[in-house]
Amino acid sequence: MKKVVKMRNVKKALICLLAAVIMVAAGACGSQGGGDAVEDTIIIYDGQFSEMWIIHHMVKLLVEEHTDAKVEIRDEMYPPNSFNEIVRGNADLMNSYDGTLLTTFLHLDPSDVPEGVSLFDFVNEQAEGRGVMLLDKLGTNNTYIMAVPMHIAEQHNLRTTSDLIPIAHELTFGAEHDFFTEEGSAKFNPFVEFYGLNFGDVRQIEIALKYAAIDNGSIQATVAYATDGRNRESNIKLLEDDLKFFPEYNGAVLVRIDLFERLHQVAPNLKEVLNMLGGIFTDESMVELTYAVDIQGRSVEEVSAEYLRNLGLIS
Repeated sequence: MKKVVKMRNVKKALICLLAAVIMVAAGACGSQGGGDAVEDTIIIYDGQFSEMWIIHHMVKLLVEEHTDAKVEIRDEMYPPNSFNEIVRGNADLMNSYDGTLLTTFLHLDPSDVPEGVSLFDFVNEQAEGRGVMLLDKLGTNNTYIMAVPMHIAEQHNLRTTSDLIPIAHELTFGAEHDFFTEEGSAKFNPFVEFYGLNFGDVRQIEIALKYAAIDNGSIQATVAYATDGRNRESNIKLLEDDLKFFPEYNGAVLVRIDLFERLHQVAPNLKEVLNMLGGIFTDESMVELTYAVDIQGRSVEEVSAEYLRNLGLIS
């Protein structure tokens, strides 16, 4: 009889322990806004180049100064994967571009934009179906632009991308892996087909090595980002996209639409705070910021805070 009572007591203890574990787990789940998103914390997966790092750190500085919410910037992630994490609810926002949202994330083309409607407005309307939206434009247009060494540009009098057509077979083109993916229409294969460019050789290289490869002659043509500070440091010529292949890439913060409701208790003014970034940049000012990080070696945190302080947006 004593053994039976003892076994019953053990079972009761195990049941109580299991119930406690379930309650703790339920409480943890209850504190989630969806996926990995914590109730009072904005989750960001960092980008792969300095412009994205800068915007993400500015978001953190603004949010944590002007609201009671927190911002957690996690390790770098390939942008399409970061976008998918946001859609799934495992992250909340990222620095992005209307052209990227159109061609890479939503797999649409500039030709899909109706006449009389801006690319920005069209893509935001389409993005609603994925539960995301772009906030106010930052003021930058970080589009792709062809680049060649200055001595080649001078030798062949190159000013536009079309000027490359007769000499492309003499050149080795190199760019980062992302430019060669099939995720989006504004990539390598559609680009060379559109312009009729037949390069002598094509190489995929690490983005961090691209400018060194241009400078040492390993490649003689690449695509640059218009607001990349390394354009100034490297002895290159940027060629006009004369046939207008590349769409605009207006910078903006891309955010889950439900984020504002989820963080209403700790950040009722969150949308207004994030939109403090709207219109405070130009292509030239972003070049200065990325130059400070990529060439001068200053920290992203220092550069971001200094810029916002100079504008009076943080103390």
